[in-house]
Amino acid sequence: MVTIGIDAHKRTHTAVAVDGNGRPLAERTVASSPAGHLELLRWARRWRDRTFAVEDCRQLTRRLEGDLLAAGQIVVRVPPKLMAGVRRSVREPGKSDPIDALAVARACLREPGLPTARLDGLERELRLLVDHREDLVADRTGHQARLRWFLVELGVGEPPARSLDRRAVLDGLAAELSDRPEPAARFARALLVLIGELSVTIDALEREIRALVGQVAPSLLALVGCGPLTAAKLVGQTAGIGRFRSRAAFARHNGTAPVPVWSGNVVRHRLSRGGDRQLNVALHRIAITQLQREGCARDYLAKRMAAGDTKTEAIRALRRKLSDEVFRRMTSDENARARARAGVTEAAA
Repeated sequence: MVTIGIDAHKRTHTAVAVDGNGRPLAERTVASSPAGHLELLRWARRWRDRTFAVEDCRQLTRRLEGDLLAAGQIVVRVPPKLMAGVRRSVREPGKSDPIDALAVARACLREPGLPTARLDGLERELRLLVDHREDLVADRTGHQARLRWFLVELGVGEPPARSLDRRAVLDGLAAELSDRPEPAARFARALLVLIGELSVTIDALEREIRALVGQVAPSLLALVGCGPLTAAKLVGQTAGIGRFRSRAAFARHNGTAPVPVWSGNVVRHRLSRGGDRQLNVALHRIAITQLQREGCARDYLAKRMAAGDTKTEAIRALRRKLSDEVFRRMTSDENARARARAGVTEAAA
């Protein structure tokens, strides 16, 4: 089996092929275009058994992955931290596209069971919606902060916290500032318009996300503490739970699998700083929400603390347990969608 590591950039992709022992066999640089991807496939055909390994930077590799998958190739996504660790451990110093591509290929060989890529579907659509909404929320928050400073300068009573997205509050401020001739008042009125427009767009995106995630992940939505936005984040970031061979692999990917740091007779584990931090935050949000209510989460926390864990350690264990539950529910939802597609196909036939 030959592994072809790819270092992707906006304009070019550099590929290095290695054998099963990680020895370089050949390298090639192609344009990051459909013609370049076809050239890469033709170059790789000299090896009958081959796997493509790409660094998990999907904004750069999405078109490449799509073309390779459409051609029936196997594509493995390598987390950037793994590639960087391999590069630091080799004897050859420096950094270049071939060195990075070689590090990607060797990281793929060293870490069996990495998630494979697949063609985009509803998960990709959800991720785009969630990411765009979060960008707009961040823009609105910046505008709101600047508006508050202008209100202080103008001597206008500052509205309560978390109220600058309400139409009534915005309209009241606009009426109060309508006759003020100062530049600060003019800028504040412009910010009120921007905040109002952003709030309308954000609310529309949230409604679209709620409708789509209700179709994609009904079992996940039924989990206590998992609202539509959190469920959409989990589905979009995971990009297909079927990519993971087991719940343990999913826990390693989302950073909830503890890292062993013990020697001798004292068995200890520490928090993993790796993994997808967006997924990790979503799981933490579910854990904290569940702990605010009576139920299994509180009982589990009390059990862990009675066994000697600190509260922080017990919450980490709860996140790991929630990772397994999310994996089970997302697998159930994905299988249900697959059965529905198969039924539609059979009916059409």
